[in-house]
Amino acid sequence: ILKLEDDDDDELIGQEVMIALNDALDKFVNMREIEGTKLVEDIERRIYIIQDKVNEITNFSSTLVEEYMTRLTTRVNELLAPGVVDEARLMQEIVIFSDKSSIEEELTRLKSHISQFLNLLNETNPIGKKLDFLIQEMNRETNTIGSKANSLEITNLVVDIKTEIENIREQVQNIE
Repeated sequence: ILKLEDDDDDELIGQEVMIALNDALDKFVNMREIEGTKLVEDIERRIYIIQDKVNEITNFSSTLVEEYMTRLTTRVNELLAPGVVDEARLMQEIVIFSDKSSIEEELTRLKSHISQFLNLLNETNPIGKKLDFLIQEMNRETNTIGSKANSLEITNLVVDIKTEIENIREQVQNIE
């Protein structure tokens, strides 16, 4: 009879342990879902900050060539007598500068990466590695923009974007 009671106790203990374990697992999963939601909210906020900065860069970049043309023309006229400037050569230099400093392709790719990133945040499958890859690509495009743009305003915006990208990179490490 004593052995029978021990078996009943073991069964009761086993049931209690399973109840406690299931409760702990439910709380753990719930906590991870809440943490994941908060992470996504933070990352989305940062992505929208980046998006705003990219739009500002787009606005600045549209005037870069015109500003360079004005500066170059003024500088050439200061160095040479008026009317001595070879207009064709001046335009050629402006075109070369325009090609070398154009950041339109990088801006287009960066905007595409932002869009893809936001779409991934809504997926239910594991997305951590994909987000990490997109962050790397966003960083690469941002670096190129910074190295090409001859504008203090754009350089300052690039620094802001890189700061947000780094913050996102740290958060992405916590996402599956």
